[in-house]
Amino acid sequence: GDLFAETVSYAAGIFNGVADGSNASNGDSDNTIDFEGRLFIQPWKQSKVTALQGLGFGVGGTYGDQNGTKAVNKYTTDGLQTFFNYRSGVAGDGAHWRASPQGYYYYGPFGLLAGYIESSQKVSSGASTATLNNSAWEVTGSWILTGEKNSYKGVTPDAAFNPAQGHWGAWGLFARYAQLDVDSAAFPVFADPTTSANSAEAWSVGLSWWLNKNIRLLTSYSRTTFSGGQSGTVTKEPEEVFFTRIQLAF
Repeated sequence: GDLFAETVSYAAGIFNGVADGSNASNGDSDNTIDFEGRLFIQPWKQSKVTALQGLGFGVGGTYGDQNGTKAVNKYTTDGLQTFFNYRSGVAGDGAHWRASPQGYYYYGPFGLLAGYIESSQKVSSGASTATLNNSAWEVTGSWILTGEKNSYKGVTPDAAFNPAQGHWGAWGLFARYAQLDVDSAAFPVFADPTTSANSAEAWSVGLSWWLNKNIRLLTSYSRTTFSGGQSGTVTKEPEEVFFTRIQLAF
């Protein structure tokens, strides 16, 4: 919901705690639940100062108990290749929480979005236990080349694609840098240091074309480099990925 003329937004949910780590099974192995929430503030959204209207910041978080559940949390690249995975037999053994401060700023065709996340999970493998704290952050900048107003919710072209009238929709350029660090305590008991990376850094550039407010074409290039896991199939060399996508929104 939204409060105070949409300057404050909130979201909350209760979930069954099943990890989003596999397409093969969504079975729930325990009777615990996860609590999740987000609070976001745009203090100057209704201000007459245009330069401040697009500033927003907030925090999201989750809390759950994963006792006895398989630790399926794995990390994948932009190309969906796994570069970190737990050893067989590692399981959640207690509280799992996440905290994610975040923010953005949009002004005219310019946009800047940033986020940080800390994830803490107690795990066990046989008689060994540890609380692992992994963290990641990213910064994304964008510029609408055709001059339309940039926003978190997307872009509406000033004139929809119509070559007969000389209209070509809206075009935007994007760039992102992201980094993830795995807790050093994960190695070597809970993860194999020869095949799983202990950190990854990625940068991406992309071009978007909005034909109208409902149809968007995207192309992007990403390059990810790894520290550790130099014997792994994925982590022994950088990954380079080129994507093309189409988005339909109604």
